[in-house]
Amino acid sequence: MEQKKFDFNSIIGFALIFVIILWMMYNNRQDEVKDQDKAKTEKAAETKAKAETTKEVPQTIADTSVADSVKIQKLQGTLGSFAYSATLPSAKENFTTIENELMVLKVANRGGYIAEATLKNYKKFDKNSKELVELIKKNNASFNLQLLTKDNRVLNTKDLFFEPTLTTVDGNQVLSMKLKSSANAYLEYKYVLKPKDYMLDFDIRSQGLNTALNTSKPADFQWDMKTYRNEKSIAYENRYAEIVFEYEDGKDDYVGQGKDKEETPEKVTYIAYKQHFFTSILLTKTPFASAKLKSNDLVNDENIDTTFTKEFKTTSALAFANGELDYKMNWYYGPSDYKILNEYDRNLDEIIPLGWGIFGWINKFIFVPLFGFLGTFMGLGIAIIVFTILIKIAMSPITFKSFLSQAKMKVLRPEIMEIGEKFKKDPMKKQQETMKLYNKAGVNPMAGCIPALIQIPFMYASFQFFPSAIELRQKGFLWADDLSSFDEIVKLPFYIPVYGDHISLFPILASIAIFFYMKMTSGDQMMAQPPQDGMPDMGKIMKIMIYLSPVMMLLFFNNYGSGLSLYNFISNLITIGIMLVIKKYFINSDKIHAQIQENKTKPKTEGKFQKKMREMMEQAEEQKKLQNKKK
Repeated sequence: MEQKKFDFNSIIGFALIFVIILWMMYNNRQDEVKDQDKAKTEKAAETKAKAETTKEVPQTIADTSVADSVKIQKLQGTLGSFAYSATLPSAKENFTTIENELMVLKVANRGGYIAEATLKNYKKFDKNSKELVELIKKNNASFNLQLLTKDNRVLNTKDLFFEPTLTTVDGNQVLSMKLKSSANAYLEYKYVLKPKDYMLDFDIRSQGLNTALNTSKPADFQWDMKTYRNEKSIAYENRYAEIVFEYEDGKDDYVGQGKDKEETPEKVTYIAYKQHFFTSILLTKTPFASAKLKSNDLVNDENIDTTFTKEFKTTSALAFANGELDYKMNWYYGPSDYKILNEYDRNLDEIIPLGWGIFGWINKFIFVPLFGFLGTFMGLGIAIIVFTILIKIAMSPITFKSFLSQAKMKVLRPEIMEIGEKFKKDPMKKQQETMKLYNKAGVNPMAGCIPALIQIPFMYASFQFFPSAIELRQKGFLWADDLSSFDEIVKLPFYIPVYGDHISLFPILASIAIFFYMKMTSGDQMMAQPPQDGMPDMGKIMKIMIYLSPVMMLLFFNNYGSGLSLYNFISNLITIGIMLVIKKYFINSDKIHAQIQENKTKPKTEGKFQKKMREMMEQAEEQKKLQNKKK
């Protein structure tokens, strides 16, 4: 094997490499020194620049002031004296929040009006939703005061910035929103929110603006709102959404529903934008001289238009007094609850549609207190049942008189038919003889009608009461999740006109109950009422009604609140039960017949009404004889 020899050339190569490495290390070191020197130089230059900049700050501030002056002059060209408000720190898109245990209100700097109103204790659509009821949000409402300046500018407060100041006075939150024309001249909206109250004070006043504004003309204001849908059925909710207002004399009225409805009342003390179960109200202690109220239905197709129900607009004016505005008002944002509204003693309970005349009295003095009492210690579904039982028991004497009258008429029917056959060619004589028979038998043919008429107001009152009872909202019973809305058990894949796209069970039960009730009573009514010449055949009408009434209830009640359907179901069941008991234990046809025959033998004193009817018939008979003689 050949041995390796020492290579001198390799030694020279390694030496050259070593020298090159040393040279590179030396150059790198020089570069680092240069970099350090450069960094020190740059740092010194930066420090010097900062020092020079600091010295120039006063000059920069002076330049900004010049720019602000130019800005103010430009704003004065469009806003006049109110350009001052646009230069304040508050002249930005911001909000001030005031709240109590019941609601949260956010007031916008721009416009100074309430931009959000949220109710803490109420959920949208159903009780399990996590969405609170928001009456105002996302610019669905605005309040604007139009101001006319002395140099003929027209300014809208909704476009101008107010300066907020929030304080607490005696436990009340006081928010002052000022639109300033100078440090001491302004238009102020003052909101005062009390604890546990849906009503807040709202004052509009001005100070020192008589030099800036043309006060010879009133300041026009406009209050607009598009009402959000909050309930499960938008069609049912929309039926009860309307503008209600009150005159100075205490009379209330409303703007009709539908497309582009309008009213122009005078001397108005409050205006309410009523939804089904919630209300936004503007009240004033100084009545508005006149107002233009507009209502427009926004639901053209309830499958598409599902966000808003109605659009409401109010236009009125605020008069100046001694060159200034000074109006004491109130806002109410809360539930359409009869008890809450009634406590304010401002006639606000009239906003709840409980019916007019006797129907309203029944609701206010019987239904509202009785149902309210029952609802304090039992579930509302049970309360409806107990409520219905109590009403029916109270009405049972009237029901008894009605059935008794029908039984008497049924016993007399053969004799009435005999008279009708005997005098069929002489209607007047037939009527006279029939009246004589009634008088001898001691039977009043109107006795069966009067009790039925007495029950009608209670029935109609229930149709007003249950849809207005906010207590039922989102309260469940059996399969119904919400007694204030329909109790859907089947969702249909198609829509049936009038009926809807679902099947509700309580209307079906109520329809079945009313069918059997009418089936049981129609026979007695037809037997009790003898046929009358020239009158429609009541027998045929009753046969039609037996089937028509349940079908109508089934169709129309399918989208109504299940509480009302439950009431009608229980009401008809109880009526059927009372009728069966009366027929079995209290009414005996043989005894009634015997009593009538006995009455015929007794001398009768002719009443004033009967005497008057007899005299009228006799006069008619005499006139008829005279006419026949002339012929």
